[in-house]
Amino acid sequence: MWLRQADGRKVLRSSIREFLCSEAMFHLGVPTTRAGACVTSESTVVRDVFYDGNPKYEQCTVVLRIASTFIRFGSFEIFKSADEHTGRAGPSVGRNDIRVQLLDYVISSFYPEIQAAHASDCVQRNAAFFREVTRRTAWMVAEWQCVGFCHGVLNTDNMSILGLTIDYGPFGFLDRYDPDHVCNASDNTGRYAYSKQPEVCKWNLQKLAEALQPELPLELGEAILAEEFDAEFQRHYMQKMRRKLGLVQLELEEDRALVSKLLETMHLTGADFTNTFFLLSSFPVELESPGLAEFLARLMEQCASLEELRLAFRPQMDPRQLSMMLMLAQSNPQLFALMGTRAGIARELERVEQQSRLEQLSMAELQSRNQGHWAEWLQAYRARLDKDLEGTGDAAAWQAERVRVMHANNPKYVLRNYIAQNAIEAAERGDFSEVRRVLKLLENPYHCEAGAATDPEATEADGADGRQRSYSSKPPLWAAELCVT
Repeated sequence: MWLRQADGRKVLRSSIREFLCSEAMFHLGVPTTRAGACVTSESTVVRDVFYDGNPKYEQCTVVLRIASTFIRFGSFEIFKSADEHTGRAGPSVGRNDIRVQLLDYVISSFYPEIQAAHASDCVQRNAAFFREVTRRTAWMVAEWQCVGFCHGVLNTDNMSILGLTIDYGPFGFLDRYDPDHVCNASDNTGRYAYSKQPEVCKWNLQKLAEALQPELPLELGEAILAEEFDAEFQRHYMQKMRRKLGLVQLELEEDRALVSKLLETMHLTGADFTNTFFLLSSFPVELESPGLAEFLARLMEQCASLEELRLAFRPQMDPRQLSMMLMLAQSNPQLFALMGTRAGIARELERVEQQSRLEQLSMAELQSRNQGHWAEWLQAYRARLDKDLEGTGDAAAWQAERVRVMHANNPKYVLRNYIAQNAIEAAERGDFSEVRRVLKLLENPYHCEAGAATDPEATEADGADGRQRSYSSKPPLWAAELCVT
């Protein structure tokens, strides 16, 4: 396992997060490694969790990971020649014989159908292998996007050759929808932001194609990547999104715009990603339904309050520091560019501007604005549902199927950061009951919660104020302060 202090020790905090999330992803239907066991001990190690000069002792823990193989894209990069920019080469550069053996092993062991189909032509075999890895990776990241999962460190060594989610270091599920959400506090440039995950996975596949030379000619690998990745990602993403929206009869090109507008509306209103999708299954499809006002009111509850937004967009830099950086950008743009902080400064300026707008906004104005955004999108959604309903002989059967499909594709429960944190804090006190309770809940994420207020498996104690809170509730304000590295 990879560890920052290189002492071979993993700690309880990160082990519980990995154990719970890998199991949560499996039950969500996302390709992933599994967790077989989590074992802790009385031994401790010192960790400076946030790199802020405040180290503490943490319990040593071992997670048993389960997968058919843990070979990664990076496993093939140990043979790469010197990089033109850094001059660094792989530790086994020039050992083409080992690369051939590794490639033969991977294909024959984990893609036997490809080995059998191309036994007499190695180049075509290798091309078919790379094509399948590309498809699996595109399918996997499409699943991530559809459940709001963010992987915090998507380098080539965290990409499985089988298209599995692997290495749960920093990660997170979206709460308030933000396409630029970064779940890793040490990712200062936003390279692994939620919206960039498909692009980064494609970049990693490009690196794999480069590492497979000459067994797979680069021009052939690049042609496969260009042909397969975007098409497979979009196909699976839209297929999944149609199911999440209950579009069970027709596949229309206009659906892309409907999904895009939905995400834009969620972003503008700060809506909770998981809960909003789940709530849409109860949308009254009848034009004059008396339940529409109640539905819209419930939808407004999933939008961010002024307090939430002000906390989310609070400036991260001291005003004097920001002023000095802006002065440097004007006086010495070359030095400013070399510092690599341009993106961070731009985000900080956006936060300052947004904070200023929020200070002038009342809660009533925010709710009115949010209602306007949602009313516009719901009108388009109803029109699309009407098209889906046309031609069906039984409206009641169509509605029942729509709700069934939506409940099967929109989870009620995901491993939100605050839920994991509560379980970790209890475990660090020697109480693993919360870990077990959360694990049991995550085994049935698509369960339609009934009577959450009284169901012991559906509530937990809020770590900040001790109140009972449904696992499917919007996160408490203190959750926004959680920092994952």
